[in-house]
Amino acid sequence: MFSYTLDNKRYHTLNYFYRQKFGQKVCKISLNAGFTCPNIKQGGCIFCSHQSGDFAGKKEDDLVTQFKKMKKEMEKKWPNSLYIGYFQVATNTYAPLPILKEKYEAILKQKNVVGLSIATRSDAISPEVMDYLEELNQKTFLTIELGLQSIHPKTIALIHRGHTLENFTACVKELQKRKIAVVVHIINGLPYETKEMMIETVQYLNQLHVDGIKIHMLSVLKDTPLAKLYEEKKFPLLSKEEYIDIVCEQLGYLSPEIVIHRITGDPNLKELIAPEWLIKKRVLINDIDKEMKKRNIHQGCYL
Repeated sequence: MFSYTLDNKRYHTLNYFYRQKFGQKVCKISLNAGFTCPNIKQGGCIFCSHQSGDFAGKKEDDLVTQFKKMKKEMEKKWPNSLYIGYFQVATNTYAPLPILKEKYEAILKQKNVVGLSIATRSDAISPEVMDYLEELNQKTFLTIELGLQSIHPKTIALIHRGHTLENFTACVKELQKRKIAVVVHIINGLPYETKEMMIETVQYLNQLHVDGIKIHMLSVLKDTPLAKLYEEKKFPLLSKEEYIDIVCEQLGYLSPEIVIHRITGDPNLKELIAPEWLIKKRVLINDIDKEMKKRNIHQGCYL
């Protein structure tokens, strides 16, 4: 059996990681701190509906209220758990330092909170915020989640990512220098990318020795530039079978020590145009497990 799992998975699960580190169940509580994104001023990423974090707390509530409401729901399924505050929506380092401190530390004061996970962009961490994150990392278990999506310059330009691979790499290395854990988001199925290109993205991240990865399938959402491009150009989307094949291959090129936080996404079903097979998330995850078993492969088997 693969070493980094508690439930017969063939990849390094987040549940395994948390239980090894903290000795018990850890739940992430998704929060909406009301931040924006620097890339929105230039139009934003073409796939973004500017409504990320559909399962986060309601921004109308203050952060502590959001936290307590979601914690109460999680306790029904996982009583006596520990918690990580997940600053999920928009760019969560894109604000003056005093505001960031106020918001982060309000969550750290809550009972049984053992860490923070902060989603942001590599071009939105100022030097003073980087210094503060280093201090914070001494007090709690801190993870910085960086959106990358692809390493390929043509794709980065097409999706209007707003920063370069060089900027991303420099940010990762700076965080690593300060011993801050880094999780990277990537998207499979971006327009005109081949299977080989998607595998090259994970190979690059493997060489960077990132701590974790979130793998998503491209979602075409209503009222986005991507939806318009999809309607006009009819670029091909991955089939479910193609996605499963690519994810299985990608996992094979990742070190077993890298934690796999996600192998698919959670699109807003009311906003989703395509692909429809993303709706059945649990089925997709199970089919990836079955395919890995069928091929007799596991995370890191190609290294």
